[in-house]
Amino acid sequence: MGGRNTGPVILTGAAGFVGLHVAERLLARGETVIGVDEFNAYYDPALKEARAGRLEGRPGFRMVRMDIADHAALRTLTADSGARRVVHLAAQAGVRYSLENPFAYERSNLAGHLSVLEACRHSEVEHLVYASSSSVYGDRPLAVTGGAGGFREDDPTVSPVSLYAATKRACELLSQSYAALYGFPQSGLRFFTVYGPWGRPDMAYFSFTEKIMRGEPIEVYGEGRMARDFTFIDDIVDGVVGVLDHPPAPGGHEVYNIGDSAPVGLMEMIATLERHLGREAVKVMRPMQPGDVTATYADVSKLHALTGYAPKVPLSDGLGRFVEWWRGWRS
Repeated sequence: MGGRNTGPVILTGAAGFVGLHVAERLLARGETVIGVDEFNAYYDPALKEARAGRLEGRPGFRMVRMDIADHAALRTLTADSGARRVVHLAAQAGVRYSLENPFAYERSNLAGHLSVLEACRHSEVEHLVYASSSSVYGDRPLAVTGGAGGFREDDPTVSPVSLYAATKRACELLSQSYAALYGFPQSGLRFFTVYGPWGRPDMAYFSFTEKIMRGEPIEVYGEGRMARDFTFIDDIVDGVVGVLDHPPAPGGHEVYNIGDSAPVGLMEMIATLERHLGREAVKVMRPMQPGDVTATYADVSKLHALTGYAPKVPLSDGLGRFVEWWRGWRS
């Protein structure tokens, strides 16, 4: 199923972590990809430029440097491209950053998502796949200890504990309304703690690596009692591309969890990282930060039923691949 070789795919956030890997997978199977990215300075733009450098010049790819919230420019690009599929990954990420810079989330996540929706509905797009987040589930402290099982897509999503989470849930609601109003199918992807080579420096595993190797202490929030459903980037890409190839019926809007479905405690993640780095971290225990959640745990049965999705990379292997990449990146 799906839309291979039916015109280009527009991919927003193409210089981002997930965007790079999705672009490479699509190019590898013969797709034409139009990347869109603003290259903002939320983290080191040199990393974004390096990701873009892996893509630019490859047959079938071109990068457009554009703010997705510039709705007129994005609408023109979408219409002129002839694209019938859009993968929208661009967003302002990070929970803690939202406490300091709330209006960055209003522009990138709310205005940006609305801009994408408008571009799609005026350009006869046949499938929009967009990034959401496990943060929409709010704080579920019993998810890994109380027998509740993984988060399911039909669980309540009415208690966000961060502005970031609130904007991602708002994007889902915007998409639901546009699918109903204008008929183009949409799929939302609730990502669970993505990690791996070319990752984001603000993520814990990445920042811990840098500090451990510099001999600096790491701050362990939640007194180390938090757990995350760490999901390796290759498994995430399997899910994204699988969903792209399986659009809902016209007017349909579906959301899917994409995770590893095997939560790991923060202290276990740190111990695994220490083994791969060959160094022990100096740990400073801190209380929970505002906006953080205790645990995440993806039930991926809905995605598996649609695409056969089955995560393959355990945390130890995935962190090993990240550390290998990191050593090369910093050398």
